[in-house]
Amino acid sequence: MPVTKEKKASIFSTHAGNEKNTGSIEGQIALLTERMAQIAAHLGENKKDFSTHRGLMQLVGKRRRLLNYLQKHNLQSYRSLIEKLGIRK
Repeated sequence: MPVTKEKKASIFSTHAGNEKNTGSIEGQIALLTERMAQIAAHLGENKKDFSTHRGLMQLVGKRRRLLNYLQKHNLQSYRSLIEKLGIRK
């Protein structure tokens, strides 16, 4: 199930500052995290859905690359984002 427009707007307004700011790194990472949570729930019910598992691994890699970029360019924003999303220790 894809992320709805309303959910997307709320994610970007929370993490990017404005719902129209869809290009911000923080908003993209938060959106990927939401999609990954939905796919992980789907995979909990459908354990043999290997194509969806591959898609999840691609999203994990994309989020990791965006987090590495954010860490290199804006460390304070990186730390606050991972604390808000609760994705790393």
